Amino acid sequence: MDQGRGEAGAITRTGRISLMRRFFDSEASGGMILMGVTVVALAVANSPAAGLYFGVLKTYVLGLSILHWINDALMAVFFLLVGLEIKREFLDGQLSTWPRRVLPGIAAFGGMLVPALVYVAVTWNEPTLLRGWAIPAATDIAFALGVLAILGTRVPTSLKIFLTALAILDDLGAIVIIALFYTGDLALPMLGLAALSLAVLVALNRFGVTALTPYLAVGALLWFFVLKSGIHATLAGVALALTIPLQAEPKKTRAEDSPLHVLEHALQPWVAYAIIPIFGFANAGVSFAGLSVDAILAPLPLGIALGLFLGKQIGVFAFSELAIRLGLADVPAGATRLQCYGVALLCGIGFTMSLFIGALAFPNNPDLIDATKIGVLTGSLLSALVGFLILRVAPREQTPAYRAAASSM
Repeated sequence: MDQGRGEAGAITRTGRISLMRRFFDSEASGGMILMGVTVVALAVANSPAAGLYFGVLKTYVLGLSILHWINDALMAVFFLLVGLEIKREFLDGQLSTWPRRVLPGIAAFGGMLVPALVYVAVTWNEPTLLRGWAIPAATDIAFALGVLAILGTRVPTSLKIFLTALAILDDLGAIVIIALFYTGDLALPMLGLAALSLAVLVALNRFGVTALTPYLAVGALLWFFVLKSGIHATLAGVALALTIPLQAEPKKTRAEDSPLHVLEHALQPWVAYAIIPIFGFANAGVSFAGLSVDAILAPLPLGIALGLFLGKQIGVFAFSELAIRLGLADVPAGATRLQCYGVALLCGIGFTMSLFIGALAFPNNPDLIDATKIGVLTGSLLSALVGFLILRVAPREQTPAYRAAASSM
């Protein structure tokens, strides 16, 4: 939703490279912080301060609980950033051409389909649990890139770009799923006002308005109307992002000067170092009191854990290999098959988006939400540890046999 690919032409190659570097740096470091925050949340939830922790999250302020403010308002800013990243990548980044979209696109599709099938297979006899089929379908890009950052140069840049593109497409799929399957009863008057707000944003874009203030002001109204309409409020962030212009003012040609890039640069540190850690701290806390092996192996947590750990690696790796063998895509430059498999494992880290979808799937059901957290934490931890170990021991260079196989595909 913009003035076309001509806008993308104003962005220099140097700007794209520096933007990608900053993206990797912020996401990777933010992922490491998220790991630490998760540990702290689990510690607090299982300490004498647990009552205070859960009590504060349930405290109501201006009609919403603190937890709802975090999940509906702060996460709308997260989704705004996700939307900006998706738009930039499709118009001017790693997903700007069909050849670049093929491999991560096919891998993302497999990485969403197979985990959902695994979850459904495990929970088939529990109809109330089937609503959570999308929980293991998402990849947490911050967590995954945080693991890659620990590995440093042992992983080729091509695989980091592949993982980023895959996760962005994964996020796009998750947004569509939330819009289609996790929308409540609609309030038509508020939905109409939301549509009117969106129309104003589109008009601002079409008339060439490049100042961010009008977009953000109307975007705030859009968020409120969407919140009251029955559609999840975070989708307002995505809708706003798609209307932010990628083209800078006529006299400005640097990447940093376009409204989309300016807003993205401004939001990245806040999202990476504040919003996502706050979300993680508020949502990762689960009490282990009375937790047993039977509870971990119950259908809901087991389906999520297996979906993330087994479903993701099978879906991403198998669909990637199929695309390469059919000649639809190329092997990421300088990557070995074992490294590709290690990255497929890391795609099973579903923390942020999986917890978010879990809260939407089982609203007002603390027991199921706690079981969801256990499944997400288990599957994500297994995926992170095994993926890290695989990438740690994987050879850095392609073997002659693999090079020959790749060149013949």
